[in-house]
Amino acid sequence: MDLSVLFKRQPGSTSAREIGFGAAPLGNLYQAVSDEQAVSTIESAWAAGIRLFDTAPHYGQGLSERRLGDALREKPREDYLLSTKVGRLLIPAGPATERHGFRSPMPFDFRYDYSYDGIMRSYEDSLQRLGLDQIDILLVHDIGTMTHGADNKHHFETLLDSGYTALRELRDNGQIKAIGLGVNEYEICEQALQYGDYDCFLLAGRYSLLEQESLQHFLPLCQRRGTRLLIGGAYNSGILATGTRTAQTAYYNYQSAPPDILARVAQMECVCDEYGVTLAAAALQFPLAHPVVGCVIPGLNTPAQVQHTSRLLDESIPTEFWVALKTQGLLQPDAPTPLRKAV
Repeated sequence: MDLSVLFKRQPGSTSAREIGFGAAPLGNLYQAVSDEQAVSTIESAWAAGIRLFDTAPHYGQGLSERRLGDALREKPREDYLLSTKVGRLLIPAGPATERHGFRSPMPFDFRYDYSYDGIMRSYEDSLQRLGLDQIDILLVHDIGTMTHGADNKHHFETLLDSGYTALRELRDNGQIKAIGLGVNEYEICEQALQYGDYDCFLLAGRYSLLEQESLQHFLPLCQRRGTRLLIGGAYNSGILATGTRTAQTAYYNYQSAPPDILARVAQMECVCDEYGVTLAAAALQFPLAHPVVGCVIPGLNTPAQVQHTSRLLDESIPTEFWVALKTQGLLQPDAPTPLRKAV
C-alpha cells in the first residue's frame, strides 16, 4: 500500500483507513491473549477495512510481532502498511510470568540500543520474527525523558551520531518507506526535527480531548515540514473510553486518574449527555480533524473491540457538541474539530 493513504487523507474524514491496528495487546499486555483470539482479532480488523498495523519488539518481547506476521503473511502485501520499532534489542533471559507489563511466554528481556548497529540488528530481527520480507514504517521507540530520565541525553546523542544514519540508509535504499519516532512526548519529536528529516511520528496521548498543548508549536512545525502524525493513546490510556461513571479504576497516562482529570472528564460526559454523543467516539474522532494527523491507532485485542471501534468511528457527532466543549473551556479554541457525518 502506498503511504499516500496516510499522507494525503482529507482532514476531518473518517473511515476504516483512518484507524490503525495497535498490536500491543497481542503481546499479552496486562492479560494473556490466546493465539486463536489474536488471529481472529486481526482477521476482524482486516474485514473491517483496517490496513495499518503497528507493532514493536517490546510488545510481549517479540510475541506481538510473531502473531501479527503469522496473521498477515497470506494477505496481499501491497494491500496494507506495517510499522514496527527499533531501540530495544531482545536478549535471552529465561522464562517469566510477566515482564514490563506483558504476560508473555517469550523468554527474553531487552536492552536499549539506538546506535547504527543496534537499529540495523533490530530491523533484521523484526523481519525474522514477523516472517515477512518488508516493513513499511520504522519508528524509534521510547526515546525521551519519560522513559530514560537523565540517561536520555546519552541515548539521543547515540541516535544523532549513528542511529539516524541507519534509518536514512534503510529508507534511501528502499528497504522501508518511512522513518519516525514512536513516543509518549511531543517535545522529543520537536527536538528530533531540528536534526533530521522524519516522515511521521507515532505520538501517544499528547494530542487528545484532554491534551492539546502540542497545538502551540509542534503540530504547526509538522505541518510546515510535511511530517505526518499517527495518534496513539487517543483515550489517554483509558479514561476517555471508560469515562468516570464506572466502578472500575479510571486510568490516565497509565496511572489512576487524578482528581482534576476526573472532574474534567465528568464535565465532558455532561456535554456528551446533552448532545447524545459517546465520549469514546469523540475521543477517537477528535484528532483526525487536524490536517497533520494521518490516522488514530487504538490497541485492539478482541473481534468485539474491533467492531465497537468501527461503530465509534462511524458515530455522527453534531457540530454543536464541539462548540459546547470550547465554550465551556474543555477544548482549546483553535483546535480543529471533525465535520458532522451525513446521515
